[in-house]
Amino acid sequence: MDIPRAKKPQGRKRLLIGAGVVLLLVLGTVALRSLEPAAPKVDPNTLWIDTVQRGPFEINVRGPGTLVPEQIRWITAVTAGRVEKRLLEPGQEVTPETIILELTNPDVQLEALEAQRQLSASEAQLVNLQTTLETQRLNQVSTLANIKTQYLAAKRSAGASDSLLKNNLISDFDAKAAKDLAEEMEARYQAEQERLQLFTTTIDSQVTLQRQQIQRLKAVYEFQKNRVASMRVPAGAKGVIQEISLEIGQWAQSGATLAKVVEPGRLKAVLRIPETQAPDLALGQTAMIDTRNGIIEGRVSRMDPASQNGTVSVDVSLLGELPRGARPDLSVDGIIQIERVSDVLFVSRPAYGQANSTVGMFKITPDGDAVRVNVRLGRSSVSNIEILDGLQQGDSVIVSDMSRWDGFDRVRVF
Repeated sequence: MDIPRAKKPQGRKRLLIGAGVVLLLVLGTVALRSLEPAAPKVDPNTLWIDTVQRGPFEINVRGPGTLVPEQIRWITAVTAGRVEKRLLEPGQEVTPETIILELTNPDVQLEALEAQRQLSASEAQLVNLQTTLETQRLNQVSTLANIKTQYLAAKRSAGASDSLLKNNLISDFDAKAAKDLAEEMEARYQAEQERLQLFTTTIDSQVTLQRQQIQRLKAVYEFQKNRVASMRVPAGAKGVIQEISLEIGQWAQSGATLAKVVEPGRLKAVLRIPETQAPDLALGQTAMIDTRNGIIEGRVSRMDPASQNGTVSVDVSLLGELPRGARPDLSVDGIIQIERVSDVLFVSRPAYGQANSTVGMFKITPDGDAVRVNVRLGRSSVSNIEILDGLQQGDSVIVSDMSRWDGFDRVRVF
């Protein structure tokens, strides 16, 4: 007969199985977390890879600029006037005597005529004054001669009276009267002499004052005449007209710019250097100016003391012969050599990182991966930068932008 068996409890077995599954899941999670993430694949055709080199290193700065004339003559209006004739156009060659514009202003012409009238009137006054003074002087000379005659007669009469008085031929009263008359005539004669001398001196002074007045009026007339002449506007220098500011019929105020004349054969380059690269600039440094039709050597001749819009203007005097097509306002690129070092490590300037800083760069390993390493950068140039620490000669590094891979320390390249 069958004997019934007691069923074993199943809860304990299930509990052990569940605990084992949970343990396996925990161990798997820990193992997965301990694994490094797979390195992403990067297309090598999108990368710029360069090799660290050792050798001479030039520290340069670059900036865009334009060619400008060394000699610029701004022609301004001496006096206000209306443009009646425009005789030349921009681009034409001129000499200092070439007339560019003709202006008119009736008021200026009237002022010149009035100055001429005043000058003529003053010259006529000088003639009249000289005539009048000379007539008065001659009258005084005549008066002096008459007094002299009277004085000499009175003197002789007094002398004769003394002889007659000794012989008792005249009275004592008549003798004294003759002597008194002689003394009076002597005093009058001396007075008239002094009057003539004083009058002669004042003649010279009055004539001198009138002549000075004439000189002043003549200067005024010359000034007014020059104002009239200035309305025929000359170039004032040899060169080429770069611009003419006014058209026929326009009114020009005194001091307004009328035209600009430049000497095309004497140009300089004005470069705009970023202010972060400007501290090491100095006068006399060598520069190479690319006109896109040739390269010209130059020297730094001037630097602006202040920066504008983040750049510093630097003037470069051109030493070589200008290439064909060089003209004012032509856009150029310039490279200024700051320093030349004989033996340093350097690499092409990366798209990230500044001079004298530490950056992470991807170095190519033999297995085709790129590993991030910390690199200490030194002085920078236009296209290269100095390596102070973190890389060795012959290392290949990625210098293109790798910002999208900032979350990875390793990428696969090949």
